[in-house]
Order: sequence, then structure tokens, then C-alpha cells
Amino acid sequence: MRGHLRYLFVGMMFGVVFVKAEIVSWFRIQEMFRFDSFHMYGVIGSAVAVGMASVWLIRRVPITTLSGDPIVIRPKRFTPGVVYGGLLFGTGWALTGACPGPLFAQVGMGYGAILVTLLGATAGTWVYGAMERHLPR
Repeated sequence: MRGHLRYLFVGMMFGVVFVKAEIVSWFRIQEMFRFDSFHMYGVIGSAVAVGMASVWLIRRVPITTLSGDPIVIRPKRFTPGVVYGGLLFGTGWALTGACPGPLFAQVGMGYGAILVTLLGATAGTWVYGAMERHLPR
């Protein structure tokens, strides 16, 4: 259990950053989907740039996980399911004002109504896991 405390700490700090950056705000998310504000696009664009730089670095420098295992990034094949999944994800995000990361920060902030979204996301993940082998590849 003690080995997992560092992950709890990092997750809590991640939540604090989400709250301070206002990316867990339903109003900010709605502004983004209505094209009323650049705030969320700036945050997402910055995250994409950091992610691209990180993947580039990981592919060139032998980096390991905290437990010492090598990090391997395998190529992925594009399928139409990615488009359908993205549309479904975006629709849920627009309707609920939450995606998986901010969900937990919103619960931590005391937004009780978001528990319905958290239960729905958990149920959707469970259903996908149960049906994955039956879905087209």
C-alpha cells in the first residue's frame, strides 16, 4: 500500500492543477463547445504539444517506469471505431461537462450531481470490457 501513496499524491496534485486551471468547470467546457472562449483550446493544445514532445523523447531515450520496466510505444492501426468512439466521447463530454480526468476532480470538489456521470462512465467502461471481444476490429 505504501508504494501506491506516491500515485495518490500525484493524482491529487493533478486534480489541484485541473481545478486551478479551471478545466473542470462546466461553464468553461460549455464555452469551448459553443466556441465562446479560447481557454480550453489553449489548455488542450498545450497538452497535445507536451504529449508529442514526450512521445518523441520516449522513443529516442531509453526511459523506464518507476518500477524499472522499459516504456514501449507500439504503433496502433487506425480504424473507423476511433471516429465513432471520438464522437460518442465528445457528445458525452458536451452533455455532462466532464471527461474522465476532471470527473474525479469534480467529485473531489463536492459536485454531487457528477456522481451520476461517474457511475455512467464506470458502467460504460465495464460494458465495453465485457463486449470488447465481440466488437469488430
